[in-house]
Amino acid sequence: MSGDAAVVSARAVTKRYGSFAAVDGVDFEVRKGECVGFLGPNGAGKTTIVRMVSCFSPITEGRIRVFGLDVSRSPREVKAQLGICPQEDNLDPDFSVERNLLVYARYFSLPARAVRERARELLDLMQLREKAGAKIQELSGGMKRRLVLARALLNQPRMLILDEPTTGLDPQARQLIWQRVRMLKARGTTILLTTHYMEEASQLCDRVLLMDRGEILLNGSPSNLIEREVGREVVELWNFTDEVLAFIREKGWEHETLDERVHVFLPPGDDGGREIGHRFPHQEHLLRLATLEDVFLRKAGRALRDG
Repeated sequence: MSGDAAVVSARAVTKRYGSFAAVDGVDFEVRKGECVGFLGPNGAGKTTIVRMVSCFSPITEGRIRVFGLDVSRSPREVKAQLGICPQEDNLDPDFSVERNLLVYARYFSLPARAVRERARELLDLMQLREKAGAKIQELSGGMKRRLVLARALLNQPRMLILDEPTTGLDPQARQLIWQRVRMLKARGTTILLTTHYMEEASQLCDRVLLMDRGEILLNGSPSNLIEREVGREVVELWNFTDEVLAFIREKGWEHETLDERVHVFLPPGDDGGREIGHRFPHQEHLLRLATLEDVFLRKAGRALRDG
């Protein structure tokens, strides 16, 4: 798809804070109806990209077009077509659940009667109707995130931006958010997602862009990236001997050592896991399918970062 036909088209986009490049000359596109995920460690540049796409942070260099509009020249027109679910729960604590939606709708100049009907539909969608009159302080973390998502959908956006939508949620709350995102995706909503959860990206995204230090390292579907960058299976070994490690090196398998475990990455069709078990029957090991987390850790590294 050409840049002009893409929902989002970014070319040579850079964002600097003084001499520091938070985003360093990246190119990417988001197509209509796609769910595209930006992955990366803290400080990789994911949220900075989201803020530039949604017109909340000016671009230092380069160009971003959203629905054909330049975000630097037409920010109001772009924002009117977006629904934004930010990292923080920036709900108004002085208003009830329903009132938060009704007041927010004023930014879009929507008719009052239509807004009230839309708000109730969204409360039903997010399973919050019984909390319509409750104060924000009475909501659980999962309920607040669902309300922020409902608020992002008030203007029936053409593209939904989800910045770490399920951070800090318990598994049940996360699953409910995932269900609603899948529903929106099935209805044709274009979604741009940032997340630290590799399972979330695998579950929701048609395509992921792995970032580190302001650059895009990888771009592709989760399944293709896993097979290309890691292989189909991973063997984890612990309490291993030098003899086992020498055998792995002799076979030429890609591997790495972490916390006294060896991770062996096997290409499609390789029967290495069973070969290790046959050659070293007493070796403790686990054969499992490769995941997007393996891709993330191999490409972005395992060191923890602040930020």
